[in-house]
Amino acid sequence: MRLSALFRRLPRRWPAVLTAAALPLLTGALWQLDGPQSTFGAENSPLGPVAQRQLTLFYYTLVVTTVLFVLVGAVLAYATIKFKARNADDEHAEPPEQGHGNPFVELGLTIGSIICLVIIAVPTLSAIWYTYDVPGADTPAKLEEMVKAGKAYEITATGYQWWFKFQYPSERAFATATADARTGKRPEAEFVTANELVIPVGKPVHINLRTDDVIHSFWVPKLAGKVDMIPNRANHLWLQADVPGYYYGQCAEYCGDSHSVMKFRVIALEQKDFDTWLAKQKEPARAAAPIAPANTAPRAAAPLALRNPDDGKKSVPLAGTGDPVVEFKKWQDRQAPAAEDAAKLALISAGRRLFNDNKCSACHTVRGQEGVGVTAPDLTHIGSRSTIAAGLLENDEAHLHDWLADPDHWKPANKMFHGIGRTGKISMPGYIKPDDNGDPMMKDGQPVRNISLSDADVAALTAYLQSLK
Repeated sequence: MRLSALFRRLPRRWPAVLTAAALPLLTGALWQLDGPQSTFGAENSPLGPVAQRQLTLFYYTLVVTTVLFVLVGAVLAYATIKFKARNADDEHAEPPEQGHGNPFVELGLTIGSIICLVIIAVPTLSAIWYTYDVPGADTPAKLEEMVKAGKAYEITATGYQWWFKFQYPSERAFATATADARTGKRPEAEFVTANELVIPVGKPVHINLRTDDVIHSFWVPKLAGKVDMIPNRANHLWLQADVPGYYYGQCAEYCGDSHSVMKFRVIALEQKDFDTWLAKQKEPARAAAPIAPANTAPRAAAPLALRNPDDGKKSVPLAGTGDPVVEFKKWQDRQAPAAEDAAKLALISAGRRLFNDNKCSACHTVRGQEGVGVTAPDLTHIGSRSTIAAGLLENDEAHLHDWLADPDHWKPANKMFHGIGRTGKISMPGYIKPDDNGDPMMKDGQPVRNISLSDADVAALTAYLQSLK
């Protein structure tokens, strides 16, 4: 039977055939694709022009491919039912007349396929051009003009195993709280933060994407699609938040042992609130208490046990409640320092000493205090962040206790625990002590600790880090 004859008979059975072909779509629609990292489902989602354009393109493509799926599925279902061999005679019967070689059918299918591709290609190319960079800033010179005019903002995001560094190229932070006696000005440093990217609402943000080691991918589903961070290759994207809020992001390209827990947050603030936050963040670290004298801080004899505040789970899918509204309010509440009594101030002072004695300052920066390192997250205002461990754990005393006690429990192979090395050898020790060859020192089958913390140590370090707001 020719295809033309098949199509003539199709209308009599089209309701049943179309229902069977569309059944997967009908059942799939019953699932609610929602969540803090979903572009679908939630009301007012997505919440930025880039994500909205990408979602519109997805739906546009989905409609075209759904029509094709239903039509092809209907023809296939009809042919399967109509020409099914129901007995031995059918199995040996002469095949029905074929439509192969019919120029009308073959040219029609070819032209129809080309038309469908063009229908999809036009909005796809338009979306690619739109999402490539900030509208009107398709060259570095134009972007610089827009940034200087306050019409756009520029940030550099760098991926590390396994955290994100955010640099604000147009902003300078103060390195000390007091002015230089000779110049009368306060020394300045690069303004850097980590794992929480704060941006102004309603302003396009050009983000330079870099990596310090392997390929990572920058993804904030509610604001923009994923773009890779590639070694030795400059890349970028742009996004814009239309409303203030708390947005979830993460690395979307496998990058090693702890890839699945390499997360970050984007906090969007009204311009006035953003300026207030920025001015506060530019200040050096809050010195709630002076550093304790040397050799007075508590010392540990052995590593302490984990408390596992999350019912014994080794990892947490999302720090906090997962509700952006709740987490945004919690983030806002964290910005103001809490009042500290004499006992807490003593802990903070001891924590500063422990931070210095354990050489945490070799990797971390705490502007205005002991830290000057650049190979780990900037901790200048870590107390004001809602998460620790690159968005994995909530920034509270219980989770910070566990993170400091044994970071490898939460993020396997992380540099804080295993140390930093480029050729498989430890060049900058972490919690594990290296031997003379740069390999982990072992004893009784276990690595020897370079850093061991007691409950008293953790309490002091936690108080110190929580005070940095």
